[in-house]
Amino acid sequence: MQALSPAFSCDIKSLTQTNLTAKNARSSHVNGKRVSVRCSYGSESFRFPNGVGSSRADWQSSCAILASKVASAENSSSITGGLADQVAAVNGHSNGSVNLSLVPSETKNGKHGLVQPLTNTDLSPAPSHGSTLRVAYQGVPGAYSEAAAGKAYPNSEAIPCDQFDVAFQAVELWIADRAVLPVENSLGGSIHRNYDLLLRHRLHIVGEVQIPVHHCLLALPGVRADCIARVISHPQALAQTEGSLNKLTPKAAIEAFHDTAAAAEYIAANNLHDTAAVASARAAELYGLQILADGIQDDAGNVTRFLMLARDPIIPRTDRPFKTSIVFAAQEHQGTSVLFKVLSAFAFRNISLTKIESRPHHNCPLRVVGDGSVGTKKHFEYTFYVDFEASMAEARAQNALAEVQEYTSFLRVLGSYPMDMSPWSTLPSEDV
Repeated sequence: MQALSPAFSCDIKSLTQTNLTAKNARSSHVNGKRVSVRCSYGSESFRFPNGVGSSRADWQSSCAILASKVASAENSSSITGGLADQVAAVNGHSNGSVNLSLVPSETKNGKHGLVQPLTNTDLSPAPSHGSTLRVAYQGVPGAYSEAAAGKAYPNSEAIPCDQFDVAFQAVELWIADRAVLPVENSLGGSIHRNYDLLLRHRLHIVGEVQIPVHHCLLALPGVRADCIARVISHPQALAQTEGSLNKLTPKAAIEAFHDTAAAAEYIAANNLHDTAAVASARAAELYGLQILADGIQDDAGNVTRFLMLARDPIIPRTDRPFKTSIVFAAQEHQGTSVLFKVLSAFAFRNISLTKIESRPHHNCPLRVVGDGSVGTKKHFEYTFYVDFEASMAEARAQNALAEVQEYTSFLRVLGSYPMDMSPWSTLPSEDV
């Protein structure tokens, strides 16, 4: 496999792209055509027409949020249908039993092996792969993200990635068809890294899925809780189980690890009898660990929200609850006072906001106020992420964003997608 340098560039030359049809929109096949893909990260303003067209091309043109500007003489037709119904089958509709056993059973010398996570060096164009939908997630088998990928896309081929950024790139380079990545947790709050990556990359949000988090304390077989000298896990998992860990392992040192399931894998691989991990019950099963304590999260209502990402947006609809995600920056010298005007644009149209997140403006982190003769004031500049309950197929949403555009120097629609209306439970059977 041809390796890609970690210093990933936005310009990808001679990338082989496939001609997709509505019938096989869930798979990609490589042909001999060579196209040039250039990712544009500049600020794009847009205006909404009186309505959203019935085709994907009309929707992309209306919002001006193309994932990539692909120059190809023969690939002028757009994909229509298919995906919206597929996503809706998960978001608010019954999709049958969900099979979370995403790791293919591979036998090597009589032993079962696990899929290794993708790294930057693995990111080269993928060959033809058949009709199985490929879903990238961050972590190793047994991670909560794997469970989210299984709930979002049942019977898919899960592709573990070692970093969030690699999962984005895997979709952009056609190694994966979708990515399922966490953006917020009901206890730990927002996952800022993925908010920044949403702006850096040009993928579209096509759905959301919520997963209840059920933490367990795992150790090697035969190890007792009072013998644990160290507990390792992801920082958010450690924060979500702080009270329980103080009771179960009061003398143990708490150490952060980059992933919950990877912590369990690390203990098993190194035969660490004095170390425990906070991870899922599925991780215990995969890596041969015992569960010392089950359900150790401090709050039973611990839920993580994941976004489903794709190269192309879905067509917004009005026959089911939709959510729309946008990101914007204030006009120059206007500062955060613009936020009040933006919120008013939604309030006047009775549009409910479900999320407001601010992140530092990377291109302009500080705003200087004053003439310099008597000193200056420096204000932080921000970009704002907003989720609201409305479909971009609704006139009120289009009119609201048309007004928001007047107050902003940059406005981008990240996606308009079905809300996750499926019920969930904190019981272990609903987890990984």
